[in-house]
Amino acid sequence: MNKITALNVFRRVVEMGTFKAAADDLQLSQAAVSKNINELEAFLGIALINRTTRRMSVTESGMAYYGQICSVLDNLEAADQSIMAASFTPRGRLRVSVPMSYGLIRINPIICAFQRHYPAISIEVILSDTYVDLIDQGIDVVIRGGSALDDSTMRSKQVCQVQRVLCASPEYLAGAGAVTHPDDLTAHNCLVYSLSSSPRKWLFNRGDEHLMVELKPASFSVNNGIALKQAAIEGLGVILLPEDFVAAELASGALVELMPAWRADSHALFAVYPFHKEQSQKVRLFIDFIVKSFQPR
Repeated sequence: MNKITALNVFRRVVEMGTFKAAADDLQLSQAAVSKNINELEAFLGIALINRTTRRMSVTESGMAYYGQICSVLDNLEAADQSIMAASFTPRGRLRVSVPMSYGLIRINPIICAFQRHYPAISIEVILSDTYVDLIDQGIDVVIRGGSALDDSTMRSKQVCQVQRVLCASPEYLAGAGAVTHPDDLTAHNCLVYSLSSSPRKWLFNRGDEHLMVELKPASFSVNNGIALKQAAIEGLGVILLPEDFVAAELASGALVELMPAWRADSHALFAVYPFHKEQSQKVRLFIDFIVKSFQPR
């Protein structure tokens, strides 16, 4: 038994959830994956994974062992990466999850630039607006909005503050009337992003003045920012989206910024990663590259 290979196989089985998924991920046969798990269990004298013809589950001992070997394997990878750094050739595999719409518009071009800069690092990008469990899904880094973490198993670094813009189409405003104050929004059809933690509560600021507006039920809600913008262009109502989403439409006149004296609260964007990835050179390089790319030029 090659101990390091067996440990890596066991780790991927736990993270991927099935022997087949782990085999595909590692580019091994299912027989090879089973052989490594069987040999590792025989060496330890304990069952790590319960499996039947239909499903598998990790034993309590298996989960405890998994938590310990992750740190060991990541430290080994960090040692490899530190040596590779001396020759300026970072390499390895990186799995990154980013929001669907903001990822397409703003983050994925940066990831492409990173891959060009570090061609020996292979990258798998998962575009998703839903919550991602980094450990269960074997993700190295996730870019997500929110607040600072209170999870001791995770680490985070703020990437930027995302400023949002309130806007609507000229056609909608011609029929629905102007919006000059946050309170006016209660009489308007406000289109909402359904995955928001508070989709019907919008906060605005003007100097030291802060005002929370509770919207009426929306006639249109969607879990994708690009689709939300399209609905506004079609004249369905008012939207509140990141500046990057609507910059071209504001410039062309397809959308009009509303009550510019008031600013919507900005949302922080974080790079989140498992604590045992802190020493991974490729993770550090990626996060530093993302943060630097968002800094004002």
